[in-house]
Amino acid sequence: MKEIKLPFVLRLALILVSILALGYLAKIGKGVLAPLFFAALMALLFLPFTNFLERKLRFSRTISTFSSLFVMLMFLFGLVYFFSTQMSDFVNDFPVLKAQVTKSFNDLQIWVSRNFHLNMNSQMDYINQGLEKLLSSTAVILGFTVSMFSSTMAFFIFSALFFIFILNYRRVLYQFVISIFRNEHFEKVNEGIMEIQKIIKDYISGLFIQIIIVSILTSILLSVLGVKYAILLAVLTGLLNVIPYIGIIFSGLIACLISFATGGNHTLLVLVGYLVIHTIDANITLPLVVGSKVKINALFTFIGLLIGEELWGISGMFLSIPFLAILKIIFERVEGLQPWGKVLGEDTKIIKRRKKYKITKNITLEEKE
Repeated sequence: MKEIKLPFVLRLALILVSILALGYLAKIGKGVLAPLFFAALMALLFLPFTNFLERKLRFSRTISTFSSLFVMLMFLFGLVYFFSTQMSDFVNDFPVLKAQVTKSFNDLQIWVSRNFHLNMNSQMDYINQGLEKLLSSTAVILGFTVSMFSSTMAFFIFSALFFIFILNYRRVLYQFVISIFRNEHFEKVNEGIMEIQKIIKDYISGLFIQIIIVSILTSILLSVLGVKYAILLAVLTGLLNVIPYIGIIFSGLIACLISFATGGNHTLLVLVGYLVIHTIDANITLPLVVGSKVKINALFTFIGLLIGEELWGISGMFLSIPFLAILKIIFERVEGLQPWGKVLGEDTKIIKRRKKYKITKNITLEEKE
């Protein structure tokens, strides 16, 4: 069959149209595609456990699938129970917190006017009015909470159903993927599938370790400083830290706001502590448990976060990094797409040959690295 070579401009146009079409489909199919992709990631994570139940314990496919689902749901329900109990205390203290926020902003207004001799009355009145409306509009807050809770519940219900189907029909799906490609590409396709499974499993397990470490460090920091709701803020920080760059900033601002609103004089220490925790996480924890698993450079990580949030919201930000990792593995194994795989990865160091100086027959000096 004769190969047709298209002009560069035409190929570029086709690529751009394809990207726009896929983005549009991802946008309108958010309700189905987001839980489907999340369920696929969870199925890859639980696949070794399911295989163990079937091969070692002789469980049937159905029992092993529902056992994996039970373990996943127990973890999710435990997380929901923790947040519900912690949030109940926060809701009970909400009127007091509201009064403390108003008092703190009034004190800030007096301090700014006294030290900088600026007329902040009109500006601070506007801020106070907006703050009063925000804190007093319980109907808006309740409506937002209910809508968020309902959408989250729908997401997890669909994810659980997809999780069951993917694990139960995993061999059918595997045979489908293999049969798409020619027989001579079987080894490459099979190797790619195995590597995707391994890297996603390592990535998610590393992510859990990172969440635990960041939560423990944040809990110690806030407890030592005496910040209220230290455990709740610590777990929230660990979970939000999954979103690179943005998560730690957002959780740090929340912790500083709580510290400031409750009359604490340690808000600056909280901010410094969060910077220290982020430094430890970025330079020690992340390279050891996550960075070595998914080597996506910071530029495309940030771009992926923005596109993920635009397409699928918060869930898209969480799912963008493993999606980029899967794309990188595919690009590296498809002929003609290797440059795309390289541009997603980290910069490779140029290995220079070290000079050798022969002193005698048995003694040779070599340059240090």
